[in-house]
Parts: sequence; C-alpha cells; structure tokens
Amino acid sequence: MAERPSAATDARRATVALLDKVLGEGRLMAECQTQVLERLSGEDRARAQRLTLEVLRNLERADKILAQHLRKAPPLHVRNALRLGTVELCAGGAAHGVVNDVVNLVARHRRHGALKGLVNAVLRKVASDGPTEWARLRVPRLPKWLRKPLVDAWGAEAMAAMEAVHLAGAPLDLTAKPGADLSALGGEALPSGSLRLHDAGQVSALPGFKAGDWWVQDAAAAMPAKLLNAQAGETVLDLCAAPGGKTLQMAAAGAEVTAVDVSEGRLERLRENLARTDLSATIVTGDALEITGQFDAVLLDAPCSATGTIRRHPDLPQAKDGAGFGELIELQAQMLAHAWSLVKPGGRLVYCTCSLLPDEGECQVEDALDMFPDMSVGTQASTLEWVEQGWITEEGGVRLRPDYWGDRGGMDGFYMAELRKAAD
Repeated sequence: MAERPSAATDARRATVALLDKVLGEGRLMAECQTQVLERLSGEDRARAQRLTLEVLRNLERADKILAQHLRKAPPLHVRNALRLGTVELCAGGAAHGVVNDVVNLVARHRRHGALKGLVNAVLRKVASDGPTEWARLRVPRLPKWLRKPLVDAWGAEAMAAMEAVHLAGAPLDLTAKPGADLSALGGEALPSGSLRLHDAGQVSALPGFKAGDWWVQDAAAAMPAKLLNAQAGETVLDLCAAPGGKTLQMAAAGAEVTAVDVSEGRLERLRENLARTDLSATIVTGDALEITGQFDAVLLDAPCSATGTIRRHPDLPQAKDGAGFGELIELQAQMLAHAWSLVKPGGRLVYCTCSLLPDEGECQVEDALDMFPDMSVGTQASTLEWVEQGWITEEGGVRLRPDYWGDRGGMDGFYMAELRKAAD
C-alpha cells in the first residue's frame, strides 16, 4: 500500500529532528522525543521512533556507504537526512518515495535548502549501489570509548556477539501478574518466567493490557526481584524504583513495598501501572540517600551508565562519551552503603545495575564485602533453575550480558548480587 505523502514526511522529519538532538546535542531520545513527537499521530510517532532506532543501530554502515559519495561532510542536519535515506534505501525502501521525501525535507530547511541537489544526487547513487554494498559491511561496532573497556572486560568474541544482538534490537518481554492467563498473547515462555513477543505491535492494544494481567519488563530486568524473592508480609524497600517493574513484582508477591525514586514524573508511570494491575505500594518521592528505617529486604537498582540497555537504546553510546561515569560509580558506593544500613539483622539486599562495566557491578560488591564484616553473598542465585552456571561470578553475583539467550533475542546487560546481613 502506498504511503500517504504527509505521513511519510512527518515521520521522516521527526526522525531527522531526533537524530539532530542525539548526535548534535548529546541528548538521549527519552529526554527529547516527547517534544519532537507530540504533534504526530500515534502511527507516525511509532514510525519515527522505529526509523530513528534503525538509523542509530546502523550508523556505522550508513556513514560507510555515504563516504563513497561525499567529498566532505555536509552540515549535521543534512548528513542525518542522508543517513536516514541511506538506511531506508538499503533496507529495501522504494527509491522514488524515499529520495523525493528526503530531498523535500532538506529543500524546506531555511539554512540548508540549497543542498537539496547534493542530497538528490547522493541518494540516487545509494539507491543504485547501496543495497549490494550494505550486505558486505560488518556488524556495526560500538564507539571506541565504550567498546575498548568492554572488550577488556569480556573479550573480543563476546563483544562481537553483543554487537550482533544490539543490531537486531529487542523483542518485547512481559512479566505476568500471578494467576493471569497470557495464552492469548502467544509468544515464547523464557526459562526465567518472562513471556517474549517478537512482533508485538502496539502495547496497549495487546490482550490483557487493560485488565492489568501483565506489565512490560525486559527479562533481565525482572531477575533482580526474583533473586530477592520477596515474601508475603515482608517489608521491602525498592530504591530508585521508577518506572516500577520490580515494585510490581514484589507487590504481586504480597510484600509490603515502599518504592522510592527522586523523579516524580517517572513515579507517575508506576502509579499508573499499580492502578492498572490493581496492586498497591507506598510511593515516596525523594533521595534514596535520605531514606531511614529498617526493612526485611532492600532492592537497590542503582543509577548507572545503562550500558546494558543498548539493544533497546542505541542512542546511548552515540549521545554519551563516558564522561560522568566516575561520579556514578562513587554514587553507587554511597547508595550501597546507605542501603545496607536499612537492612534488618538477618535480612537481605539485592544490589543491581543495568551496566556491562564491572566497576559498576562486580567491583562494587567486592569493595562492599571488604567494608562490611556483617555482609556475605547469599546462595539463592545458585539454586534458581534459570540461572546458568556461567552467569555466576567469582564473588557470587550474577552477570547477565546481551548475548546470553542470543538465539532467542538476547537480554539486557545486568549485574546483581544477593547480600545477606548477619543476625544479631
């Protein structure tokens, strides 16, 4: 079916605007997409998001193709328009529609309109030769600032496997409310209990959404709460809780959950999901370092580099350069120490980060074990059937990587450890 010209133009214009913000201003999509996409229809918004993610995942390939047809780099806005056109054309997009639309986008730009002829010429060459060249190009690599420390940590072979998963993108994982029947969704049941949908479509239109039978949560992100294993009647503290998937898991288990996050906006999503799923938790907007009290169990999903989520957020390695990671690592140590003070004697804490950097995971727990004589690593992880032996780390935590379950679509990179406090 032929696309409506206005729809194609609107989605592509928004895509280039998002690329300008990510690649030109160093902003994450989550920070700017509401502003850029607010005037689009639901269909166009989804298309713009999809196109932006495709371009970011294939940035290295697009630039390699374009380098053959450009004597010098054009202004960023024009270059991003060319990148979009190249990715669409090399993925099999209709040349006439793609080229004309991208040319018109550039032509209407008040500063770069004169470059429409260049865009037309380059994209017509890409339409002719690009798809063949595209098929010969390697899987795109992460930027050097991030790739090097990850190769040092996990090796070149593992890094290549992770990059292949990053390129493929992420399926949709769901966590079921206990007792809910998700058979109408189809999908694949993962060993950890998550349900994976490979072609989900619009989330809110899926069976069981309105009834609150499930919530969206990457399979890896669901594992820390499974490791904590909250029990009915226990008092549980979820620090840095938003958007709240782990809070929902623990509330569904019958625990008395207090969910804390510094972001009121992100907590609003948790409130909406609690209402939709008919679950309850006490929500506190505040700094995790200022929380007081004593709890049977604490879950700390500490602020981190989020390098484990690149398969879902390919904007991250393009928008960031590693600056500020040192401050994050220091903050994690402070939060872990404070969280430990909130655990009752005989209680437990699960520390986790969605990071692939050992400094934010394994190293933090090793340092904490040296610091707190009443802390030990629990054995819960080794008893869980879905935790594979190779995931257990030297200090007793669990390391997850995007290439794990790669034949099923992978998972987010995560680190988690169950820490036990000695009884009085």
